[in-house]
Amino acid sequence: MQANDRQVSGTHYQTDIQPWDFIVANKLGYLEGNIIKYVCRYKEKNGIVDLHKAQHYLYKLIEGLENVSIEEKEGAST
Repeated sequence: MQANDRQVSGTHYQTDIQPWDFIVANKLGYLEGNIIKYVCRYKEKNGIVDLHKAQHYLYKLIEGLENVSIEEKEGAST
């Protein structure tokens, strides 16, 4: 039995394309993967709560990218 054949809890991920398959196929990181997960399941599971969770992960992703950009700029100016 493959992992996609076994749903551990609920039906919110039983879709044509499993979110984790999309995440792995696109080599997404932890933060991006969670954004995808919560956006994919919000209609079937926790509604707006899941969208807020996705938003929280998106804020963290943006924060990290902005910090990298600042560090790169500071490194270039020295």
